[in-house]
Amino acid sequence: MTGLFAPLARAFAQLDDPVFRGVLLRSVGWAALSFLALFASAVWLGGHFAGSGWRGWLAEAAGGIGATLLAFWLFIPIAAAIGTLYLDRVAQAVERRFYPGLPPAKGAELTVQLWDSLAIGLRILGLNVIALILVAGLPGLGLAIAWAVAAYALGRGLFVAVAMRRMGRAEAQALYRRRRLVVLAQGAVLALAGSVPLANLLIPVIGVAAMVHALQRTTG
Repeated sequence: MTGLFAPLARAFAQLDDPVFRGVLLRSVGWAALSFLALFASAVWLGGHFAGSGWRGWLAEAAGGIGATLLAFWLFIPIAAAIGTLYLDRVAQAVERRFYPGLPPAKGAELTVQLWDSLAIGLRILGLNVIALILVAGLPGLGLAIAWAVAAYALGRGLFVAVAMRRMGRAEAQALYRRRRLVVLAQGAVLALAGSVPLANLLIPVIGVAAMVHALQRTTG
């Protein structure tokens, strides 16, 4: 498969893998717990500061609605952060099926990889906050900008994280620059899926798997 979206197509073809299903269930569980805690905290804070009576009820309702909207908006950075927690597990499953001849992964130091994984989530979170401001100030155009921001953050972040399993950060970033078009194409689809209920749950698994294929197209 030589098409621009071949990495994503191969990633979807492996959804029957038990490793993928296990990581998907864990990701859904962690995301659900995170959003439940956010929802409960928002409702409690609204009622706590507004007091009892109809004002308290209204504040709780507003807090719940606000938390739900915020959770929807933050799903992509949360999903990306969750994906990095299981990155090695997903990448190994892809390599076993499609690239069995590869040597064991030995790239950047673990502390560097962990820091970069955390940076992915923080970077995407920051970019989404900026995009949220743009959406509020530039209806229509802001949505397009937000999608482009998410595509860049997801694509580049996950690709570099996957590449660093097998090389240093500088080389991983150089590879990204060489294959920017392919990487950002996968990121664009992942960012679009982030706004689709149920489909967005696949982002942590499919995103990492697609970037493994993108990396092997680059180095193969």
